[in-house]
Amino acid sequence: MHEEPDRMNTVLNWSSGKDAALAFHYLRQQDRYRVTHLLTTCSEATDRVVMHGVRRLLLEAQAQAMHLPLTLVELPALPDNQTYATAMHRAMTQLKTQAVQAVAFGDIFLEDLKQYRLQQLQHTGLDVLFPLWGKDTGNLIAENEEAGIEAVIVCVDERKLSPTFLGRKINRDLLRDLPEGVDPCGENGEYHSFVTYAPFFSHALSVTPGEVVYKRYQPEDETGFYFLDLNLI
Repeated sequence: MHEEPDRMNTVLNWSSGKDAALAFHYLRQQDRYRVTHLLTTCSEATDRVVMHGVRRLLLEAQAQAMHLPLTLVELPALPDNQTYATAMHRAMTQLKTQAVQAVAFGDIFLEDLKQYRLQQLQHTGLDVLFPLWGKDTGNLIAENEEAGIEAVIVCVDERKLSPTFLGRKINRDLLRDLPEGVDPCGENGEYHSFVTYAPFFSHALSVTPGEVVYKRYQPEDETGFYFLDLNLI
């Protein structure tokens, strides 16, 4: 009888968006790792996913559709590096007690961010994985579509992308409309997304667009982010 190889229990840094979903898709195709936990950073002040601005209720709905436990790392508004590092170390230590052996991220090409993650996790004893690393971001949009992952834009940086892109689906049509200089996957922070369905969801999430919220980067800044608030039906 053929025995299935042992796989390492893996926690996925789950942003709620398309890159995390595609990283999950990649890991499902490997023999070495098995995603058993999700981890997300949330703002204590807003109870929303950091950067994406997605409400905790929607994040929890994704985890339920994936049948995976969700660990929330709650951060204060504008946390410094030490606060973030301490909170993440605490979360990883707790996950190790739950037999987690590896941690995965959906980063694609930001080398400084990759090195920061490696530095922060070097003493945890966990394998650190970057399933999407170095891949062409235009091709990744096509792979998302081919994999059956459905996502919409929920946040844009107004310096790089118009708020008219809020609510747009992530697909090949989007690639044709993105302005020159905008990374197809928004890897430079141009936009963030929310996944409403993937083949590893037990069901699609029904959402409707709510109000558009504008927030400055800092109180004294003249520019900021536009967020689309989604309502779970």
